[in-house]
Amino acid sequence: MTETSEITLSVPMPAGDQLRAFIERIERLEEEKKVISDDIKDVYGEAKGNGFDPKILRKVISLRKKQPHERQEEEAILDLYMTALGG
Repeated sequence: MTETSEITLSVPMPAGDQLRAFIERIERLEEEKKVISDDIKDVYGEAKGNGFDPKILRKVISLRKKQPHERQEEEAILDLYMTALGG
């Protein structure tokens, strides 16, 4: 025979209100993030329509986020790996 036990959790009202506020803020931010993501996708589509390669645009954006010394280090390691592979 199996027993069913009920677990009751309660959160004090001020903490419950604070929790609800956090959840609602996160939900709003998630919605804003989706809208921005859609906008970015549209810009990539527009760039592609004007002859630019979206994959290369993403790479350029990724590189621009990095410090020059980080880019140089990555390029050096990439060259080392390619040389080791004979390419």
